[in-house]
Amino acid sequence: MTMTADRVITERPEMTTILRVARKELRSSVTSRWFWMWVLAFVGLALILVLVALPSTRIGGQAGFGRTAASLVTLVQIIVPLMALTLGALSIAAQRETGALRFLMSHPISRTEAFWGLYLGNSAVLAVATTAGFGAAGVLTISRGVTDGTATFAWIAFASWLLAMAMLGIGMLISTFAKRSSAALGVAVFVWLILVFIGDLGVMGTAAATNMPVSVLFFTALANPVEAFRLLALTAFAGSLDALGPAGVYAVDTLGDNLDLSLLIVLLLWLALPVLAAWQRFRGKADL
Repeated sequence: MTMTADRVITERPEMTTILRVARKELRSSVTSRWFWMWVLAFVGLALILVLVALPSTRIGGQAGFGRTAASLVTLVQIIVPLMALTLGALSIAAQRETGALRFLMSHPISRTEAFWGLYLGNSAVLAVATTAGFGAAGVLTISRGVTDGTATFAWIAFASWLLAMAMLGIGMLISTFAKRSSAALGVAVFVWLILVFIGDLGVMGTAAATNMPVSVLFFTALANPVEAFRLLALTAFAGSLDALGPAGVYAVDTLGDNLDLSLLIVLLLWLALPVLAAWQRFRGKADL
């Protein structure tokens, strides 16, 4: 084993060390006012949407929890990516800027252990935030006498967590390149705008102007993790194929019963590839 001033190179990362870093990151985030701002915003907006949604009895063939889940899909598309991207973008850049990362690496810990500890800690933060939003919406739905459609509700909550993990990986990849937290945050917000607004509207506009083939439109949608989440979430509603748009209808016709599995695999790839790229970048970066 070779020790330097800023790291210890070990043959195998130790899980206990990774979990120790994760607990530290979770405690730090829970005491942050930004964490509570995100949680309260997500919970508050979720409750408002549920109150608006429940008076109507059906949407796309779904009632009860299905109605609640459908009302939360759009909220998740906007809030969860922004929350996860900014959290990931600040995870490394902010600690590098304050010197906290160099202090962490002065302990007997490898870069791999530090990175995955930060990732797991931030993953736990996002799990708490998304669970709080969906949990509050679920409790309110039950309190209004609705109990059917829980499977659909749980499926969309799970898909939302996958989207959060995918966005966290992209944010951490941004953070490995940025030297200042302000730069990382700016890039994260720009990526959020592209994925949530510009990407969707741009594809729709291009498709309308150029008569883009539906197959190309579908694969373009899969290149956007937010759109992949939307398709995955909306497939949970029976009779809602129109809500999927032309790309979704093409996917249903082409993939049939394998559509859910295919979309899940796409979202899992978005979860894995950016964070692995961020890990490789962080592990091989010369300066901290």
